[in-house]
Amino acid sequence: MSWIEAVILGLIQGLTEFLPVSSSAHLRIFGALLPSGGDPGAAFTAITQLGTEAAVLLYFRKDIWCITQAWLRACGKPWAQHNSDARMGWFIIVGTIPIVILGLLFHSAIESTLRNLYITASMLIVFALLLAYADFKGTKQRTTTELTCKHAVLFGLAQAMALIPGVSRSGGTITGGLLLGYTREAAARYSFLLAIPAIVASGLYQLFKTWGTSSVAAGPTLLATVVAFISGYAVIVVFLKWISHHSYLVFVGYRIALGLAVLGLLAAGVLSPI
Repeated sequence: MSWIEAVILGLIQGLTEFLPVSSSAHLRIFGALLPSGGDPGAAFTAITQLGTEAAVLLYFRKDIWCITQAWLRACGKPWAQHNSDARMGWFIIVGTIPIVILGLLFHSAIESTLRNLYITASMLIVFALLLAYADFKGTKQRTTTELTCKHAVLFGLAQAMALIPGVSRSGGTITGGLLLGYTREAAARYSFLLAIPAIVASGLYQLFKTWGTSSVAAGPTLLATVVAFISGYAVIVVFLKWISHHSYLVFVGYRIALGLAVLGLLAAGVLSPI
């Protein structure tokens, strides 16, 4: 991978991580279209996601600090469990469990079979339709203060679907939130916070696992991660303001168009499914 390609893929990662369009699908698709060709790999994807998660940590630093402090206090003081920040800490932990379990059980398929472009294209289209349905049918009344343990688990299961490229971590979580009756802002906000433990753990694991053995050199990977951080932060700022006044239909249309385009390129032999 060249330095320019690293910048392109880092930019793609940052621009798509927080939008319901699947960053892993974009890296998989556009990585194959670059001059070097081929799949950048699950390891490259996970490590560059550390850049976008650093953007989340920076943007939500005050919320994260309050949640962490309240949760630590509540661990030793049962009466403090009613604090909304402490409860959010527990809900993030509970919501992370599904993706950890499923990620460990199916890690081999996630890094190989499930990266087939036919699967990616199909998931882009199928989950676009699910997002459209959820955005249309959801009552959009609940806020994060109404989050329950049951809902945290359901959010977590929705997030775990993103282990399949094309689903979208934020898209899956937001879709689940809308179906549960949460507002667009609440679903997106919890989606960002819920992603922190899973993505940071996954990125660090892949960094340790592939150190010195990754198909992509350390330099381009680091550059892509930095670019992902900068572009990702900009997207968070714009996206959270944008969804207050708009539906997700623009993303639905984009996902369907991209999925159909990939299927067309596969049929024409321009792209290889593996």
